[in-house]
Amino acid sequence: MITLYGIKNCDTMKKAFAWCEANHIGYEFHDYKKHGVPRETLVTWCKALGWQTLLNTRGTTWRKLSPEQQTVSTQSQAVALMLEHPSLIRRPLTDNGRGQLLVGFDPTLFDSFVR
Repeated sequence: MITLYGIKNCDTMKKAFAWCEANHIGYEFHDYKKHGVPRETLVTWCKALGWQTLLNTRGTTWRKLSPEQQTVSTQSQAVALMLEHPSLIRRPLTDNGRGQLLVGFDPTLFDSFVR
């Protein structure tokens, strides 16, 4: 069983859900907005993936931030910002249950990652 982290109404999340269902892949969903993400988990993800990979700078939440808030140069600043605005965490973030993480959704990559 894999764990998908993200936001329910995100279009990319919907693609990941549909792919899992079509390919009979069991998953557990963790909604960033409803359940948040503990600081320790974000720090672990940042160490594994890099905070630059994890921080979503393309979405509307990012564009609504002030220029001062967008000036992120350290992991601790990125973690604080993602804790305050969970929509800034890229999605989906997938944990395949074998100690590996994948950010984003590409059907080909996803298939080899979750099987």
